[in-house]
Amino acid sequence: MHADLLETLVLDDTILPVTIGVFGDWGSGKSSIMRMMEARLNALDDDTVCLYFNGWVFEGYDDAKAALLDSILKAFNDEKRFGPEVKAKVAQLFKSVNWMRVMGLGFKNVALPLILAHMGGPAGLMAAVSSALPTGIAEKLGQAFGGKKKKKDDDDKEEKIDFSALVKEAPDEKAMLVREFRQKFEELLAETKIKRLVVLIDDLDRCSPERLIENLEAIKLFLNVPKTAFVIGADPRIVKHAIEYRYKSRLTADEPSQADARTERISDQFVKDYLEKLIQIPYHLPRLSDSEVETYLSLLFCEKHLAVPTYGHVLSAFEKFRTANRYGAFGFADINSLMTTKEAEELKRNAPLVTSLAPVITEGLKGNPRQIKRFLNSFTLRTRLANVAKFTAFRLDVLGKLMVLEYIEPDLFRQVYDWQATQDGESKELTELERVATEGKAEDIKGQFGAQWTSTRVVRWLKVEPKLAEVDLRDYFWLSRDQLSGSISGASLIPPLIKTLFRELMEHASETILRTSAQQATSSLKEHEQALLLDMLAQEVIKRPAGKGHRVLIDLIIAGMPAALSAYKSALLKTSHEDIPFSLHNTLRLNAGKVPALLELYRVYAPTSKIGKAIAGATK
Repeated sequence: MHADLLETLVLDDTILPVTIGVFGDWGSGKSSIMRMMEARLNALDDDTVCLYFNGWVFEGYDDAKAALLDSILKAFNDEKRFGPEVKAKVAQLFKSVNWMRVMGLGFKNVALPLILAHMGGPAGLMAAVSSALPTGIAEKLGQAFGGKKKKKDDDDKEEKIDFSALVKEAPDEKAMLVREFRQKFEELLAETKIKRLVVLIDDLDRCSPERLIENLEAIKLFLNVPKTAFVIGADPRIVKHAIEYRYKSRLTADEPSQADARTERISDQFVKDYLEKLIQIPYHLPRLSDSEVETYLSLLFCEKHLAVPTYGHVLSAFEKFRTANRYGAFGFADINSLMTTKEAEELKRNAPLVTSLAPVITEGLKGNPRQIKRFLNSFTLRTRLANVAKFTAFRLDVLGKLMVLEYIEPDLFRQVYDWQATQDGESKELTELERVATEGKAEDIKGQFGAQWTSTRVVRWLKVEPKLAEVDLRDYFWLSRDQLSGSISGASLIPPLIKTLFRELMEHASETILRTSAQQATSSLKEHEQALLLDMLAQEVIKRPAGKGHRVLIDLIIAGMPAALSAYKSALLKTSHEDIPFSLHNTLRLNAGKVPALLELYRVYAPTSKIGKAIAGATK
């Protein structure tokens, strides 16, 4: 559906030129939509040129902006339908891109050595260029700019490139070069007589902020160029973060004292204006609903267990179903007649599971397709392991529900393990939790079991079927604890946004910048994303008790992140307090008056530790 709509937009010549932003969380299906569009557009027989560009692949490129331009020009150069005149224009544009790369390296690093070396002749020029440019680029530029090879002298062992023409061709300024590139590119599009150029730019949210901005700046070169459509897939929060990062970096470098005085906060209007100028049509992908998750799980099970021809028939049936009933769930009942008896028997045991798990997975995994697929992969592995182990009375729905808790709340998953381990697999605490949650008594949950069990998603998990009361959980925990520990909640399922925020929170040197970033994280992250960030920070405190993790968690408490206090206290219970910096008590003392919750920490730090003694001395 999403690919259909976006394809309709880029094929509408009345709205071209256009830039479309396909926005969604990490794993929401942006790449799949891009690939579907690429296949469909390339299959058209109407002079549409489509290019798929993965920004992350060129993360290590010396100039990400040039990488995008190179890829677009290469698409034209490789087109068999274009003649030599078009290819000649493409060659000229390649030369412009190479000049952009050179000038982007700066006058001090390139232009000045070029001028000085030219005074000493081509041989000196070559040496200077080789030292000024990244490895291997000098030779490539010499060829790209038409540098001719000189004949071997008697004393020479190899040919040399004559760079004398290079200095003569150097543009006066980069702005002029950009204008000329844009004009020549418009002329190229007109001469090719293609209907439209569609560029699909994917995985920008995996790039570093610097690379992400470079790609956006490259796209700006094509704004309002006739017959072009750019489709950008990214998490909008990462794009906004990159814009803020670029702006703050420049401000801090130029006027650090003034930057601190202004608290390093970037105007929301500034970011909004930047995006609105670049992206004319923002398209936000919604998370999957319960019925869509059920459909997705059904199709994934079919893909795993059915032969290729049968699965092809299933997809055709799904297309017809979706046309007639866009809001219903496409389940095994809809495809039963398409399968052989053996195939139907193989999938029969999974049908109840899909129906019962859909609400749990929708809530626990936030309807995220990538996480659902990885969840199912791990689920399949554990199911096979259960078969090998010959477990009796083994229930797939119980396994699925426990695995959801393992992903969304690893600490609570381990707590349930501890409970059942001493009670022959049947946890009285879990039975009581399910009863109280069903009766809607959140305050009773908090009083008996702690605030971590009262979050909305955990309470919903407790309420959903199947209930785990009076179920022997030992076999289920054996699968996860002894064989596949961490396969669900590992780093592979942490979104790039969370990894980026964690790294930057840990790297901020300025307390003002750190405080601002903590406030932004608290206001912008969803509940499950906050939990992932807090878990990473808690692990950091445990691994490095003398490190900066304490300061970051305290700032998140001050910023009002709901679960930050309990996450920090939990980490402190597993930490060597002797290594915690005593200077941390100054932060607590200065902020405890405004944030009374910080006073709870006074009772957690070991009184015999350095910080414990510092707190005791300050409160006498």
